[in-house]
Amino acid sequence: MDLPVMPPLKPMLAKLVSGIPKPDETPGGTLYEPKWDGFRCIVFRDGDEVELGSRNERPLTRYFPEVVEAVKANLPDRCVVDGELIVVVGDRLDFDSLQLRLHPAESRVRRLAGEVPASFVAFDLLAIGDDSMMDEGFGVRRKRLERALKKAKPPIHLTPATEDFETAQQWFDQFEGAGLDGIVAKGSDITYRPDERVMQKIKHARTADCVVAGFRWHKSGPVVGSLLLGLYDDTGTLRHVGVAASFPMARRKTLVDELAPYRKNAEKDHPWFGDDRAHGPGAAASRWNAKKDLSFEPLRPELVVEVGYDHMEGARFRHTAQFKRWRSDRDPLTCTYAQLDEPVRYELHELLGA
Repeated sequence: MDLPVMPPLKPMLAKLVSGIPKPDETPGGTLYEPKWDGFRCIVFRDGDEVELGSRNERPLTRYFPEVVEAVKANLPDRCVVDGELIVVVGDRLDFDSLQLRLHPAESRVRRLAGEVPASFVAFDLLAIGDDSMMDEGFGVRRKRLERALKKAKPPIHLTPATEDFETAQQWFDQFEGAGLDGIVAKGSDITYRPDERVMQKIKHARTADCVVAGFRWHKSGPVVGSLLLGLYDDTGTLRHVGVAASFPMARRKTLVDELAPYRKNAEKDHPWFGDDRAHGPGAAASRWNAKKDLSFEPLRPELVVEVGYDHMEGARFRHTAQFKRWRSDRDPLTCTYAQLDEPVRYELHELLGA
């Protein structure tokens, strides 16, 4: 492989901001794009040689053979393209299915490539032919990318982009219904700067009141590592929905004393033991890391905590929730899925075909 931009290469990143920036807040103007919920991937193609680079600079090539073939069929012979690997199930993005693709067995990789094939959504052009585009402004790179992918067909897609602020606001509200993360704002003049947070991302920010039904110890010692969160479904079953884990070390120590009263007799009739263990933390977490310690300290499900979250992935929080405050005024039994915002459904094929 001999390209003007060579692997490994760290992608350009985005910093989280609270609201969608106006176009005139960025010199040269702003382009808005959907924020895809998948694996960040930089595609390097030199003829029949293709490498799929990840955010941590490790190759993803062997895990997505169908994408490699699609790259050969749709991208220019010599190019470097930044984008996102996604898996679509039904009419929504499915991050869980994407995670399953990272499997060591070649036979399973091939089977999953046929059963739940991945797609590649392109959103930046770093090189084409003998030309590096990294010192060009994003507006220039975007126009060149549009020309390069003019004839591309699924599973290769060009992400939609707009300069219109009102359209970006509509996208922020609508696209969540298809499983997207939010909006990314890019200055039209910014050059490509690997591993720097020069773009802006805007994600949904919400809160929920959850039952604290257990905790895990921190790896550094006898302090709290994470709180295990639950919500009651329509059948009255307490389901594990995620964790709150970002605490300063001093706070982790005080949490030990705060949780101590709820550890007494906690295993008796606990909702995540016995017949109901399938709804607890072990059932969800073990899919990603077979060696991970899934043991936890049970708590009587009497504590309620308010947490911040961005969006759901199925019946769980997609990312780690943020501890806000204890809610001693809430009855744990009222902590149900009904309190969560339900995004308006959106046809993902319309977005991918835009």
